[in-house]
Amino acid sequence: MRRRPLLALIAVLFVVGAVVALRPVDEQTPRIATTGAPPAGPARVGLSGLTRDRDRLLDGGPKAFQARLAQLRSVPVVVNQWASWCGPCRLEFPFFQRLARRYEGRVAFLGVNSQDADDDARAFLLEFPTSFPHFSDPDASIAREFRGGRAWPTTAYYSADGSLAHTQLGGYADEAGLDADIRKWALGA
Repeated sequence: MRRRPLLALIAVLFVVGAVVALRPVDEQTPRIATTGAPPAGPARVGLSGLTRDRDRLLDGGPKAFQARLAQLRSVPVVVNQWASWCGPCRLEFPFFQRLARRYEGRVAFLGVNSQDADDDARAFLLEFPTSFPHFSDPDASIAREFRGGRAWPTTAYYSADGSLAHTQLGGYADEAGLDADIRKWALGA
């Protein structure tokens, strides 16, 4: 009988996730004003590459992922490991959509689609379009670069100097929690 409360909680989370997933992304989400000068040099090139590659599923494995992180040096990076089959990933993905727009120019975002079929991942990205690219990671080798691949979703935070600041196993229940962690781990605020 102890399973009933757990099953009820899972059912509630699933319904909430479905409602959140069906809610349109708010195009009027205010952007946080950039303080100081925008990044220069390789980081500026890296940020423009994010826009160019938005919603794309990129190949190349851990080497390509590390090369992208190197291009983004001097900009904090938030990495979201997800899969199309993951219910909690669907729940939190709209948070990433909105916050990536809000922090545009201040924080870079990357997705890592781990242990998922590329066709399913592409369909997921059509349903949940983003302003940033995603790496195909069929064997979770990219996810292991940031201590991921053990739970879906997983979020990793890289500081502006390129070092891994924090890895959060599991999903975010609300946008405020993700936003607080972006401020804490990526921006050091």
